[in-house]
Amino acid sequence: MQKKWLSLSSEVQNALAEGKPVVALESTIIAHGMPFPQNVETALRVEQVVRDAGAIPATCAVMGGRLTCGLNADQIELLGRGGHQIPKASRRDLAYLLSRGDDGATTVASTMIIAHQAGVRVFATGGIGGVHRGATTTMDISADLPELAQTPVAVVSAGVKSILDLPLTLEYLETQGVPVIGYQTDEFPAFYTRHSGLKVDFRMDSPSEIARMLDAQWSAGLRSGVVVANPVPAEYEADPVMIDRAIAEALAAAEQQGVRGKTITPFLLAFIEQTTGGRSLTTNIELVCNNARLGAEIAGALGRRMN
Repeated sequence: MQKKWLSLSSEVQNALAEGKPVVALESTIIAHGMPFPQNVETALRVEQVVRDAGAIPATCAVMGGRLTCGLNADQIELLGRGGHQIPKASRRDLAYLLSRGDDGATTVASTMIIAHQAGVRVFATGGIGGVHRGATTTMDISADLPELAQTPVAVVSAGVKSILDLPLTLEYLETQGVPVIGYQTDEFPAFYTRHSGLKVDFRMDSPSEIARMLDAQWSAGLRSGVVVANPVPAEYEADPVMIDRAIAEALAAAEQQGVRGKTITPFLLAFIEQTTGGRSLTTNIELVCNNARLGAEIAGALGRRMN
């Protein structure tokens, strides 16, 4: 894919030229992850969190057939109001949307692609995709995982969405050589909750320590991405029993209604939000903000090492 398809906002372009830290942000969470108007409010709040932590936010999307790194408020509003009418764009969808001049809300995978083309090394999101439950028969594996294996961007998340098969996801990442760092934790977080019973590869307790490893990873020619697992703050952690029950009900509903493919994650998240009376949405918003803050701190530390 050529950079002729890439469009950077003037703010992002100037920040990169001046060596300022930049944090990429995805747009599927705007169009597909939350209802309007909370999606727009959250997107703008997350951008402000990045700014307050000393970095420049670069929300990514496909806009008018361009890979866009750095949306303005009007573009964020357009995606938020469009909701599920905006195509969900992963790697396989990009060329189609570009060829038609269409818009698209970028997933973790496609946001990584845009960030890498733009020269942005750090990306903050809610949770990465993974191996779906039952994948041993369905082969349903998120495109986020092979993207992490081939695209050198650090992805700060609250782990893998807990609707997925966490052990198999970690096995896949290990096979693909993707390091999983636990920020101030030895345990891999489970998105809505802080604990999964699964270990991370490496524990690191400061943004500078993470930046040192990222610098070593990429300067040594190791081309994979890196997962930085950042647990949701304890005060916003969801009740594990409530979440497990909601997930079970959501999976049963998806099976009954025949929900498959790229529509299943938005369906499950919306079902869980409804089942928990909105408490899962509150947790989701707070963990995204927490990841954005850490992403900005890592980007700043990495910039100081590389400039």
